[in-house]
Amino acid sequence: MSAGLRVGFVGLGNIGKPMALRLAAADGFDLGVYDVAPEPLEELAAAGARVAGSVARLAADCDVLCVMVRDDEQVRDVMGQVLGVAGDRLTVVVHSTVAPDTPRALEVTAARHGVRVLDAPVSGGGMGAAAGTLAILVGGTDDAFAAAHPVLAAMSSKVVHAGPIGAGTRFKLARNLMHFVAFTAATEAQRLAEAAGLDLRALGDVVRHTDAITGGPGAIMHRETTAPIAADDFWFGVFEHVVALGEKDLTFATSLADELGVDVPLARLALERLAPGLGMPHSPLLSDHPADHPADDTEREQP
Repeated sequence: MSAGLRVGFVGLGNIGKPMALRLAAADGFDLGVYDVAPEPLEELAAAGARVAGSVARLAADCDVLCVMVRDDEQVRDVMGQVLGVAGDRLTVVVHSTVAPDTPRALEVTAARHGVRVLDAPVSGGGMGAAAGTLAILVGGTDDAFAAAHPVLAAMSSKVVHAGPIGAGTRFKLARNLMHFVAFTAATEAQRLAEAAGLDLRALGDVVRHTDAITGGPGAIMHRETTAPIAADDFWFGVFEHVVALGEKDLTFATSLADELGVDVPLARLALERLAPGLGMPHSPLLSDHPADHPADDTEREQP
């Protein structure tokens, strides 16, 4: 690590430590670190980073301060120690995933002290942090983003300036909504597979294999709107095929679940909502058999 941009890193946990190690190994940064646990500090010191005695001492000598602590309370505690000792050159980058209104509140408070704030949660976990392949999702002003961009780029392979303060957090919450709903759907599929006498590990191998080829749920996320699709739109033909296959397979899967006595509420909800969620009509398979799927709210009789 050669001297250059003065960077501080607070919070050396499962993701923060490998992020900081990426900075320690990169050229162009003078890195200082702080954590309450001694072990990661020793590892960062061995990698060439300076160990600060407190958050305040670290912030007083930084251009960019990265914060990767546990929750909103800890983020606010760190900011409380930073403000008042940092000069107006400082940009604080909050990598922790916090409540949607927290980044704006932090920005307002920090601005009174001349400090800029970015909310920049990460996606990719500890493996992505270690490999330098994280996606970092950033909200904040153009000036703050420009000041921190060299640091962000050194820790990731994708940096997205999503918009003003708070946009990075909203981006992360949308991403993780899909992530954990998909995990829940995976548990449903496992119950169905187990009841059918299948090898669950083999199923997991196939899911990972085919998602690496198709892109998984991200494969449908190319439009700039969620509005209904006109029949002459390119995507109408693409999603018409998706809906036909999806509704067919979901119908078969829910029928199998009924036969085996497996509860699959997410699959039933998907059968109802896949087509309208894509901005499409239901396939003829479902349209011809209205009793096989619940009616949309707009189709129910009004009292």
